[in-house]
Amino acid sequence: MVTRRHSRAGSVVVAAGLLVSPLGCAPGAPGDDPASTDPVDLLHRAAPTLVRAGSSKTRTEMEMATGGTRVTIHGEGVYDYGRQLGRLKVLLPQDPAGTSEHRPITELLAPGALFMKNRGAGVPADKWVRVDTGTLSDGNLVTGGATDPFAAAEVLRGARSASYVGRAEVDGTPVSHYRGTADLTAASRAASEGNRAPLRAAARGFATATVPFDAYLDDEGRIRKVRHRFSFVNGRQQDTVAVASTTLLYDFGVHVAVRLPRPKDIYAGKIAED
Repeated sequence: MVTRRHSRAGSVVVAAGLLVSPLGCAPGAPGDDPASTDPVDLLHRAAPTLVRAGSSKTRTEMEMATGGTRVTIHGEGVYDYGRQLGRLKVLLPQDPAGTSEHRPITELLAPGALFMKNRGAGVPADKWVRVDTGTLSDGNLVTGGATDPFAAAEVLRGARSASYVGRAEVDGTPVSHYRGTADLTAASRAASEGNRAPLRAAARGFATATVPFDAYLDDEGRIRKVRHRFSFVNGRQQDTVAVASTTLLYDFGVHVAVRLPRPKDIYAGKIAED
């Protein structure tokens, strides 16, 4: 039987309190029946569960569609959930003629900041571009071509309703599949300090603060796959852009070494319009 729950405003406070919940309350213990567990509570706990897991490898896919145009951006890297530091290599799609190759963009993810190398747009190849994610209209859920894995988990802190879909597999790992909607404003209030401003910006900047999602949790309550669907208005053409962002997490406990750029390595000039 599918279990459903619509949470009240007080659930935001409950989600925030999960940051200090004891390890013994971790969701998804082996042998638990997912259908008998409150999906909203499980999803609210997803981000703290990743912090306890420590780190993982990640693959990302972002599909953007507007009018008759559709592009897909792929990423791959590692993430440390305790320090909220990550490194991704992002591959941009070829141009419509398929004749030009884009160099992979290296992205470093940090609380409140995104660093990009090989950004192009007039930026020297040996320099990094630093972006304050709290100033982005999408909170860097879309801008970098990949959703920050921990931000993707923290969006689920704003889950308002969710249902258990059933058992499935992600890359050979048994998982429980949940589907629901999250509210970015509620997520920003319950998020960790580094993601509060970005998620608050996204709540204001997207066409709607309501985000449909599909989340796949393993038997330890860790996210193995999460797919969000965002919508925003292109500022130039005023077209609505539909974005489907998929994040996969695997190889938990992997060593992650991320060194942020020194100030002298950060580009301070003007970035050309793409």
